[in-house]
Amino acid sequence: MINIERVWTTEKAIWIRTKEGQEYCEKFADYPRLKYADKAQLENFKTDEFGIHWPELDEDLSFEGFLEKPQTTELYRLFMEHPELNVSSIARRMGISQSLMAQYVSGIKKISDERLQIVKETFHQIGRELIAV
Repeated sequence: MINIERVWTTEKAIWIRTKEGQEYCEKFADYPRLKYADKAQLENFKTDEFGIHWPELDEDLSFEGFLEKPQTTELYRLFMEHPELNVSSIARRMGISQSLMAQYVSGIKKISDERLQIVKETFHQIGRELIAV
């Protein structure tokens, strides 16, 4: 568990400071929902022991992701190529926590082949629902 002392935003990034005094940031430009949000939306976030959540933007960042260089996973590429697919919404549909899904996407936790197949089937189900409209 990462002990966070402070979380704040600047014009281009969100920052965290650990209780040990180390500071890390994530640039808004790296996240489509954050990139196009206005200042008020970016400052409207909540934190818990796992990370940061923007309820209005339906975006999450895990604290672990600040400390570790994100790996380019299949899920990461998929969500970056299709920002209309929301990590939080997909996690809710699957019945798993948003922070766990964020860890799969960032590569912090390795997703099993079985769970990856469930994620893909969830995407396919969304596609079928959209086609039916």
